[in-house]
Amino acid sequence: MLRSLCTRIRPLQVAATSSQCQLLSGNSKGFLPLLNIFTKSWNTWLQPTSSQSIIPTRCSSIDQLHRNGPHKKKVRDTKKHMQGKPQIKGIVLKVVTRKPKKPNSANRRCVRLRLTDGREVTAFVPGEGHNLQEHNVVLVEGGRTQDLIGVKHTVIRGKYDCAHVVKKKR
Repeated sequence: MLRSLCTRIRPLQVAATSSQCQLLSGNSKGFLPLLNIFTKSWNTWLQPTSSQSIIPTRCSSIDQLHRNGPHKKKVRDTKKHMQGKPQIKGIVLKVVTRKPKKPNSANRRCVRLRLTDGREVTAFVPGEGHNLQEHNVVLVEGGRTQDLIGVKHTVIRGKYDCAHVVKKKR
């Protein structure tokens, strides 16, 4: 009987604590003694469905919506380290080799750069072999190297002083 009663009540919202144990719809006479008959607590019988929640959510009032407009979710900038630019020019300060994270072991060729906006970053040099030295000018794009910690830029081969990858001879 209680199960059928609960299925009828379930669409209605129920207060969260036993001291507030009353239906928010208004008609709650005779409901509490009926629950006391059974051994299970009233919380186990009146679990909300997946679409309902007994925890109140914070909603904006009509006045706040009128003043501020609807809530807009903040969009994270995925290219924050590039500041919205597709490529940036930089000058090589130092040529370094970095060791990758745990399962990988081959040393990666990287360069320390000073970008035209004044920042110093580390960039990965793709391909086998390179001709980069100190004071060379290179073009850099965003794109992190997964197994190198803190390396979020990649040098573009074939632009400015960085030569193309040399094709292997058979």
